[in-house]
Amino acid sequence: MALISFTDKGLYCAQGDFYIDPWKPVNKAIITHAHSDHARWGSNIYLCHQQSKQLLLSRLGNIAIQTLNWHEIISVNGVEVSLYPAGHIIGSAQIKVSYKGETWVASGDYKTEDDTLSTPFEPVKCNYFITESTFGLPIYQWQPQQEIFTGIATWVMKNNTDGISSVLLAYSLGKAQRVLLAVATLGIPIFVHGAVWNMHEALLKDGWQLPAVQKLSPDTPKSLLKGCVIIAPPSADGSPWLRKFNPYKVAVCSGWMQVRGNSRRRNVDAAFVLSDHADWDGLLKAVHATEAEKVYVTHGFQSVFSRYLNEIGIASEEVKTAYGTEEETDKLLENIEATIELPEV
Repeated sequence: MALISFTDKGLYCAQGDFYIDPWKPVNKAIITHAHSDHARWGSNIYLCHQQSKQLLLSRLGNIAIQTLNWHEIISVNGVEVSLYPAGHIIGSAQIKVSYKGETWVASGDYKTEDDTLSTPFEPVKCNYFITESTFGLPIYQWQPQQEIFTGIATWVMKNNTDGISSVLLAYSLGKAQRVLLAVATLGIPIFVHGAVWNMHEALLKDGWQLPAVQKLSPDTPKSLLKGCVIIAPPSADGSPWLRKFNPYKVAVCSGWMQVRGNSRRRNVDAAFVLSDHADWDGLLKAVHATEAEKVYVTHGFQSVFSRYLNEIGIASEEVKTAYGTEEETDKLLENIEATIELPEV
């Protein structure tokens, strides 16, 4: 029997009697990171990296949490459990599980580029690797973060000169903090949506030194908003909430903007290809670094990525999970999976 099995509640370790990122309530849940598709309410005990604690409390309320530091090992009924950086968002971890010479790594979501906020991704050698495939198509190739930041800053400064406010749509946990870094030194007032503010406060409470922002409220004078920066979640796009900022322009910050046409369909003024997930090359780099004898591919373009791994000689199997809904609610999937051309083997 495998050390980790795929069940209707999530990834389950029978020997340790715990689940990894369960999507239904369980007794013991080990959490890779605080996004809501991986950290759900209702379990009795949660284990996470110490950097995720305040984020989980902010999102899930008064829950029982045990924390670990990077590389710290605990034994759960003889199973060794430890956490390694995933580089996805602040506190995001890969879960390493070892028992009697068998080692599994559940990576959760990850990216291989250092974003200067989250602890950089650290590959972990294992027998079995569970990987995401959110952007598991060859068309997804990211530019370096600093190039994207320069593009965002240039767009914002042009808007400011024209007396136009810049609305940057970015997921409230992870992406919003990176976008904040891109505009923090421009000398322009930065306002944030309440959802972004909640995550900002949780991180400040945990000791993170983040640039100053102001929370938007119904009482915020419109005179303060001219030419400012507003960071809001994608759900704010097209909502009456935006009217207060007229005149304004809207930009989406998302890896899904890599596909030509998505920005037009979103009817936005600009698009910046900024993702908290690994691109195609990053996924392949991570898989190779693990030296795993078998790779299980979860949420995203799992059929394409799994097929390609098998073609290049890495045993792989796709697994259906309940992950991916957090960010995918805002993506515009295209019918490209069946027609995409994979690199030659």
